[in-house]
Amino acid sequence: MSHSPDVPAQNRQAAEDHYYAGLDFMSDGKLADAADAFRKSVVADSSFTEAMHGLARVLQDLEQYDEAIIVAERIMQIDPDDVLASTSLSVCYQKKGMIAEAEAAGARARVLGWKQQLKKGGT
Repeated sequence: MSHSPDVPAQNRQAAEDHYYAGLDFMSDGKLADAADAFRKSVVADSSFTEAMHGLARVLQDLEQYDEAIIVAERIMQIDPDDVLASTSLSVCYQKKGMIAEAEAAGARARVLGWKQQLKKGGT
């Protein structure tokens, strides 16, 4: 799990507890409860991108694309090289009919993916 080193251990633990609760709610199909748990996780640790990814995904499933876009953009502020955040943006923009934005986010995700492969020595 990636947490900022500036986050107190107590907050990190609370963030992880809420995160795992969110995953459990997701697997049970309780999307609104999952979104609430992921939001609580992010409140406990505003740098916890795994919880933000969970929240973005649940919001997409709930068709709350505007909020999912905000969450994905926040992830990209924290980690500009996050491929999944760019992919989430692309999906949300596409669902909203914002094709140019979707294509731009999709292209950014592909480039980031290629960069990661090159760093790992992949082909």
